Amino acid sequence: MGLVVDNFPAACLPSAAEALRAPLRAFLTATLGGRPAHERARTWTGFDREFSRKLGEQGWLGITFPREYGGGGMDAFARFVLVEELLAAGAPIAAHWIGDRQSGPLLLRFGTEEQRRVHLPRICRGEVVFCIGMSEPGAGSDLASVRTRATPHAGGWLLNGAKVWTTYGHKSDYMIALVRTSGKPEDRQQGLSQFIIDLRLPGISVRPIALGTGDADFSEFHFEDVRLGADALVGHEGNGWAQVNAELAFERGGPERIYSSLVLLEQWAAQIGDDADDSERLGRLLARLAPLRAMSLSITGSLARGESPITEAALFKDAGTSFEQSVPQLVAESIAAHPERMHAPELLRTLAFLMQLNHVFSLRGGTREILRGMIARGLGLR
Repeated sequence: MGLVVDNFPAACLPSAAEALRAPLRAFLTATLGGRPAHERARTWTGFDREFSRKLGEQGWLGITFPREYGGGGMDAFARFVLVEELLAAGAPIAAHWIGDRQSGPLLLRFGTEEQRRVHLPRICRGEVVFCIGMSEPGAGSDLASVRTRATPHAGGWLLNGAKVWTTYGHKSDYMIALVRTSGKPEDRQQGLSQFIIDLRLPGISVRPIALGTGDADFSEFHFEDVRLGADALVGHEGNGWAQVNAELAFERGGPERIYSSLVLLEQWAAQIGDDADDSERLGRLLARLAPLRAMSLSITGSLARGESPITEAALFKDAGTSFEQSVPQLVAESIAAHPERMHAPELLRTLAFLMQLNHVFSLRGGTREILRGMIARGLGLR
């Protein structure tokens, strides 16, 4: 246990990051005021290109990117505050989410100068939507069993294969995909590379996937002889596994892994009054939330120092999504325990939505089983 604690040194938000809260809250109130709770509960699955462009106009996209690429030149702590406030307000952030959170940082770390200058300013302005191509049909969460293949062709690459569970792929402009460039699927992590794919290219077909909520947040892609230029390769050929793991540290360590149910928690907490059982339920939730937020802040500190906290991010994501899933469950228990009460319709609508969605929390970004295997390896337990 000491090793795990040591991996999460305490971190505090600097004053420059905290100073972002007031203007950001004022902007969100002016822009999103009056949205009902069941819509705000969609937050990081809410897709709104116009809202993302407005954030870009304020300089709040790519806030950690260097200024020379249109970014804010701030650190990871500033983005932590930004994400907290966006999620607390229930802002629709899906249109810029992937590009801002991981595709942009990936290109900063591994991309060519041309790739940075082409893509990063547009991400910062909210003009383009990125998605990530990792999971494949029939592979579940086994990311290393990649079969989609890019082969050298006419000075570039020829892409064939399929990707699935791609968040908002059917609404995206570009995908950064993990594909095989050498060897066989049995080679696992060897021979993998990453490519930027313009989703307007011929040979690409996409099918949205509807969830039980009625929303289509995910999609399935098929690639048939898609011609990619030599400049589509991100980083070094064969280095894709190391690159994608660095990318996943950005995806798994942020406060979005604990705040997906925050709008519901806020709605319910405002209505519990002085009921002892509900107060105890709320206390248990808050007692879990506080250390999880501290863990995310610690990971943010690691990212600010240029580190890649892969194991820590996996551990946090596993614990954080368990918390997120427990919020609607405990709220449902509270409502069931008091059938005599008149519960606010908006609370019930928000709960109904999250009860249909909360199983997804532990799937997106890596399933619990995959994460726990990573944690065990990272701690030297296997």
